[in-house]
Amino acid sequence: MAETTTTKYAELRRNRRAKIAKPLRVRPSEPRDEHFEDLPVSVNASKEGIYFHTRRSNYYKGMRVFVTFPFTSVHDPMNCEYVAEVVRVETLPNGKFGVALHLKMTMNYSAGAPPGKITRT
Repeated sequence: MAETTTTKYAELRRNRRAKIAKPLRVRPSEPRDEHFEDLPVSVNASKEGIYFHTRRSNYYKGMRVFVTFPFTSVHDPMNCEYVAEVVRVETLPNGKFGVALHLKMTMNYSAGAPPGKITRT
């Protein structure tokens, strides 16, 4: 009889994740959340999500954030900023946390879109 294993979280991903270590910038989007700017490095990413490790304990499930990925500098015109939602926060060893984000929409303008239009991912 084959042994079955259960995972702690249900598999909800639609896209495969790639192990990719790229810097990102994360900031809260809601005024009720204390302002911070976190500059972690991604552990993995897909078309619709990013997972990273951080020492910040501010993150909570359901939190809305602005994410720039990949992030090089504030003045880089190639930065791509997203609105994202925290879908999971894991406590890791050594005082770190694992944070999983679901990318809701991009805040960048597409070349064919009229000014002021926000494109969805």
